[in-house]
Amino acid sequence: MDKEIDAFIRFLATERGLSEAYQLSVRQTLDALAGWLEKLAMPVRDVGTDELAAFLSQRKKDGLNAASLRITTVHLKVFFRWLAAKGRLEMDPAEPLLAPRPDQNLPETLHAREVVTLLESIDVSKRLGRRDLAILELFYAAGLRLSELCHLRLEMMDLDEGFLRITGKGNKTRVARVGTKARQTLAAYLAGERPDLVKPRTSSHVFLSVRGGPLSPDRVRQIVKCRAKLAGIDQNIYPHLLRHSFATHLLEGGADLRVIQELLGHADISTTQVYTHVDRQRLKSMHKKFHPRG
Repeated sequence: MDKEIDAFIRFLATERGLSEAYQLSVRQTLDALAGWLEKLAMPVRDVGTDELAAFLSQRKKDGLNAASLRITTVHLKVFFRWLAAKGRLEMDPAEPLLAPRPDQNLPETLHAREVVTLLESIDVSKRLGRRDLAILELFYAAGLRLSELCHLRLEMMDLDEGFLRITGKGNKTRVARVGTKARQTLAAYLAGERPDLVKPRTSSHVFLSVRGGPLSPDRVRQIVKCRAKLAGIDQNIYPHLLRHSFATHLLEGGADLRVIQELLGHADISTTQVYTHVDRQRLKSMHKKFHPRG
């Protein structure tokens, strides 16, 4: 099955243009399936719908939640559809599979005053203060994903107009809006701190490490957590939490859901609709707290 998996991953990369992160996610699913089939001594050509259902059931017993099982099911469907289309299987055994309904887990968010506390706690007179503040500002002001921030390059920015040209999931491009404060913070970093981080082989990535290379996702996560700890915020702070806060605060301020969808780069409005549940939860809690018959 290894050859089929390798060929399929190449197809996702070259013909579909899907991200490395998505390719890795698919490979993890298919490697798990290959290991499971190996224990059964079953070649992939003999796999039927019952075997795939049993595999998903085992994954559930192993602790996968509904959202992860849904993603796993999608991976199986696209893989076996591809095998059937290539004539490597007589039929597609994954076609009848039904993906489980995802759990309605509401995204965590920060209160607006907590975001202000976090941002205002950073001393820009200290080394890397301007860089770290610019990172946090972009997560919150533009709703960037972690990968989008790490891949952001100088040529993708128009600070005069206040826009970023972002390449998001599936290599889809969108325009992200940057507000006045975030623009000022970013401009201050670019003019006053980034030049000191540049080395002979430095690329055009916006955010650089002390060695002159682009910041890795893990390093950005560390920066966010460290800055939150220094600000005295006990909650677990991570980049996507600031993106969730960006969307939630827009909705609370009266922004149209379609606008939020566009700003976040969601392909489907149903993905964005989770923030309406967050807003309803907030309304319920406020009513319960302050109304005499709440």
